[in-house]
Amino acid sequence: MAVRKQPTAEIAKPRLSDVAYERILEALFDRKVPAGGFVSQGELCELLDIPVAPLRDALRILETEGILRIHPRSGIEFVRPGIELTRATYQFRLIIERSAVRLFADEGDEALMTDLLARHLDLQARVPEQSLEDKTMKTLDELEHALHNAVVAILGNTLVENTYRRMHNYLRLLRLERRMTIPIVNRTLREHIEILEACRARDPDAAEDALERHFGAALQRYMRIS
Repeated sequence: MAVRKQPTAEIAKPRLSDVAYERILEALFDRKVPAGGFVSQGELCELLDIPVAPLRDALRILETEGILRIHPRSGIEFVRPGIELTRATYQFRLIIERSAVRLFADEGDEALMTDLLARHLDLQARVPEQSLEDKTMKTLDELEHALHNAVVAILGNTLVENTYRRMHNYLRLLRLERRMTIPIVNRTLREHIEILEACRARDPDAAEDALERHFGAALQRYMRIS
C-alpha cells in the first residue's frame, strides 16, 4: 500500500514592504543614507533594490514612527535627533523600565543576571587604554540591548515589548550622533554593572536607583552633543 506523502509546509516569505522597512533602517543606521539629509524615492529604490510600491508603503510606516518625513517635491528627509526627541526617548524608557527593573530584581532569572554581569565585567577588563575598536563598540551595543531587553521582557507584556522595539530605533538614531570615548564606555559599563549587582542582590530599590542614575547620566551625555 502506497504511503501518501504529506504536503510540505511552505515557509511564508516576508512581504516586500517589510523587507523595504528593514532595508531602509539598515541603510540609515549603517550611514548609507544621511540622518538630517534628503534622498529621492528613486535613489532609495536603486540603493535598496526595492520596487517603488513596497518602498512607499514602508516609507509611510516610518513616517508615522517619526523616523523620516515625506516631502512630495523635495524627497525623503531622514530625521536628525534633537533635544526634544532625546528627552522624550529617555522619559519613555524610564517610565517603562522603572517598574520593570523592580520586577526583574524580584523575579528575574539569576542565571541570566550572572551571565550578563560576567559579560559586562569581561568587556570592562578588555576596554583598550588608547583607542576604541569597532569590536568594543559592537560588544557594548550588544550588552546594552541584552540588558534592557531582559528587563523589559520580565513584564510579559507584548504591547510594551512591541512599542519598546520601535522606540529602540530612536535610540539607534541618537547613537549616530554620539562621540564615544574610553571614559564614557567605562562609565556606561559601571552603570550597567551597578544595575545588575542590585538585581542579583534582589534589591528592587537599589536596582531602580541605579537605573535612574544610568538614564540620567546617559541623557546628560546625549544632551551635550545635541
